Amino acid sequence: MTVRQKLKYVGKALPIEDGPAKVTGRMKFAGDMAFDGMLHAAFVFSSVPHGKVKNIDTAEAMALPGVVKIFTHANSPDVKFNTQNWFIGQKNVEDQQLFPEVMRFVGDTVAAVIAESKETARRAAGLIKVEYEKLPVVINPEDALQGTVQLHEEGNPFFTMESKCGDVDAVFASQGVITVEDRVETPKIHHVAMENHVCIAEPDHNGRITVYTPCQVVFGVRALVAKVLNMSLNKIRVVKSPIGGSFGGKQEVTLEPYCALFARETGRPVILEFEREASIVSTRTRTKTIGYVKTAVDPSGLILARQTEVVVDTGAYTSNGAVICRAMNRKLYRLYRIPNQRYAAKAVHTNTSVGGACRGYGSPQIHAITEISLDHVARRLGMDPVDLRLKNLVHPFDKDPLNDASLGNARIIDCVQKGAEEFDWSRKWSREKDLGRWKKGVGMACVNHVNGYFGAYQDFGAMTLRMLEDGSMTLRTGLHDMGSGAVIAIKQIVAEVLDIPPEVIEVLETDTDASSYDVGCQSSRTIYVCGTNAVKTAEAWRRLFFAESAKILGCSANDVFMQAGMVWCDKSPERISYGQMACLVQQQNRVELSVTVDYQAPANPASYAVNFIEVEVDTLTGLVKILDVVAVHDIGQAINTGVVEGQVHGGVQMGLGLALCEDIAFHPLTGIPKGNKFSRYNLINASDMPPVRIFLIEEGEEFGPFGAKSVGEIATIATAPATVNAVNNALGTNLTTLPLTPDKILAAIQTCG
Repeated sequence: MTVRQKLKYVGKALPIEDGPAKVTGRMKFAGDMAFDGMLHAAFVFSSVPHGKVKNIDTAEAMALPGVVKIFTHANSPDVKFNTQNWFIGQKNVEDQQLFPEVMRFVGDTVAAVIAESKETARRAAGLIKVEYEKLPVVINPEDALQGTVQLHEEGNPFFTMESKCGDVDAVFASQGVITVEDRVETPKIHHVAMENHVCIAEPDHNGRITVYTPCQVVFGVRALVAKVLNMSLNKIRVVKSPIGGSFGGKQEVTLEPYCALFARETGRPVILEFEREASIVSTRTRTKTIGYVKTAVDPSGLILARQTEVVVDTGAYTSNGAVICRAMNRKLYRLYRIPNQRYAAKAVHTNTSVGGACRGYGSPQIHAITEISLDHVARRLGMDPVDLRLKNLVHPFDKDPLNDASLGNARIIDCVQKGAEEFDWSRKWSREKDLGRWKKGVGMACVNHVNGYFGAYQDFGAMTLRMLEDGSMTLRTGLHDMGSGAVIAIKQIVAEVLDIPPEVIEVLETDTDASSYDVGCQSSRTIYVCGTNAVKTAEAWRRLFFAESAKILGCSANDVFMQAGMVWCDKSPERISYGQMACLVQQQNRVELSVTVDYQAPANPASYAVNFIEVEVDTLTGLVKILDVVAVHDIGQAINTGVVEGQVHGGVQMGLGLALCEDIAFHPLTGIPKGNKFSRYNLINASDMPPVRIFLIEEGEEFGPFGAKSVGEIATIATAPATVNAVNNALGTNLTTLPLTPDKILAAIQTCG
């Protein structure tokens, strides 16, 4: 009997409870909220990629009826900050200001208009005239390494790091090894959440400001707003509003300090809502990354050494440039048994949109770089890519060579074996190549990701569980459900521990006034860390309930039983409902049935996944059609199978976009973004989506709730390299610059003859 068969609520595909409200429009997102006297804000964005503001003429805009105030560098705080900082004391370079005097990319913030209506604010913003002293521009991250243009005081690269295990140089210098080298490039992409960036700030009579924001880190928002506005933390309340999609795009603090400033200075509620172009260009992107890989193998396919060097384009401001270099580093050592390995990273500034968190946080880039190159190794050896990987993949409970920490119950070999069988890999791989216009090919890729911040940053939280007088329960949390089903999953976990229906549990999301501290929805920590916090809290509450009920029932706590809404003593036939017992405990014991439990993650095992993909390439047009996708995930234990499958479907869509079509792309001279609107930013649409067959490996993970671990970010990581590998297999090419747009494919076909 498997673990899942023993469980009552965990492992079931229960529907997300707010689904009907979302599809019927009854749910109020931040953009739907309205407050009495609410003002509207609109930005003036820089039209130059690099230039000093010489003059801002606001006279015509200020004269427009309905305009309340205009903010520029002259009347705003000049405090420097880093939008990636999510806890006080975090050591990251602070180089951004609300309204800087020097613009560093097209889309930088020059000024803001506050007006009585959205239309007036935007019209007035268009009337503001800005004069610039243009400065030298750097768009290409490798050009930035030359250091000929000074973009920031710290120069380029602004961050470097190196890690290693073994003796890489000795292996490459030895006789008989086969070496393969590649350059792989991934683009800057937009998160494409349905909801654009939006924020509302409301001041009150006591000088407090409440910020309503669809963010992933409310305590980080509070900390940064307090810093920029020079206010105490208790004067700022941040409430997480429903999120219409984020994928990391709302993990950094972008609009909130502006909105809070506008509300404080006008004394009225203010809404700041971006349209799509501003969300694409002026918030955050996935970092463009260029990787150089050199791999040494023996003739049998055993990987002897690997050297990986990356250049990370963080854009105009530092943001998470250093952090993402470190994040990519971690993934390299946790997938294959490579005894000699070296990683070097350089992060640079360019005059492009700012890089930041995006689903996978560096994993899609580093795995694209290494997994595309690994298929090149297989071609050099004349070896099946599946066999090559199975020969080198990590095993359960292997150690991370960087820190000797356990990788946990790593089941990537199981994933590959299951996926190859379901995909019918052997037959498809060995079939004869197509000779006509349409050519089919297959590819696969293996990946890993994390389960929280343990070993890197503070990773803890707290939850409070309380039973009310009718037997219903509330769980106060620091959760940020991004529409991915976190709330229903936590309900299922608590329901399983207490053997009560999930529908009697209300899970409250985060509010800095009401919630205990939590680091937020990031680093794939919600299920593995917050889910275990929920288990511990429910277990502590059950102990309290048994102890207090025993006093009422006149027996030992060991003799108390609870099931199906009733509680009783083993020595007495009398059964009392949960609600009645809650009332009796209050009335007779003078105790509230409430517990708060702090929890800190004790480990950070890896999650693993593999994608198998079949494509058909039209050699006349260069268009690629995805025919089949098999996604296998080592998930430990699915808490909600429907939610897990939804995550994987969405992850595949994002990965296909990274592989084939998504790219903001900047003009090499002007720095103007080409993909700044959906009319110019190509996406994988519903009609493009292939069948996606999902298989889960559920062998459990220590410290995860009921053995569960993450899926939200890893769901998108393997798709891009597997797709690129399939296209190369179909065409006999070695395409390595993503996305594989038709022009790149046609050029490669012509080169190959």
